[in-house]
Amino acid sequence: MKPKLSGGLAHELPADLAKALTERDVISAWEALSAIGRNEFICWVEDAKQEKTRVKRIVRATEELLGGKKRPCCWVGCIHRTDKKPSKWQQDVLIDKKPKNQ
Repeated sequence: MKPKLSGGLAHELPADLAKALTERDVISAWEALSAIGRNEFICWVEDAKQEKTRVKRIVRATEELLGGKKRPCCWVGCIHRTDKKPSKWQQDVLIDKKPKNQ
């Protein structure tokens, strides 16, 4: 029987990430994260534009969880959360996609 894994605050847990969490036996570390922490990992994985990047991020996520990390390294945060407004930088760069010189 497959264990029921929790999703994030704004994102559902994708099947490929759930599979990796189960295979690498990091379910307890995953479930120990807050909903916001799980959400950050999910958003980071789903933000990958290429499949090979997505796969690398899934591997790295499981490694970081095994290492005790509670958030993905070098991630600015989920822009999809409805419980807080995106920062000015997130709004300009990630949402509005303004060039650096503006």
